[in-house]
Amino acid sequence: MADTKYVTLVSSDGFEFVVLREAALVSPAIKGMLDPKSRFSEARTGRCVFEEITGMVLEKVVEYFNYWYKNKEREDVPDMDIPVELCLELLMAADFLGLDSKSTQISYHAT
Repeated sequence: MADTKYVTLVSSDGFEFVVLREAALVSPAIKGMLDPKSRFSEARTGRCVFEEITGMVLEKVVEYFNYWYKNKEREDVPDMDIPVELCLELLMAADFLGLDSKSTQISYHAT
């Protein structure tokens, strides 16, 4: 079982991002994939492949995970800059990953 401090997220175009497990678990989808009780291969390998998410979008998702983790205890969190051209794809990725719950919301500023 790959219950390590880090997990690897892989985009549809083959880019790999190593992320602190605790930060990635903000996503209910990733949390379910990595749950040892799930018996998913991701739980054994610590590696999640997203066939529908490009590297450019997954990079921003990973940036969000780290941003959320760094600021999770703060109340006065500054906006996270999001490139306008990625907004639609990021919304779709956020929906897929379950990042629309109140507990994971940080305000965004399209640039």
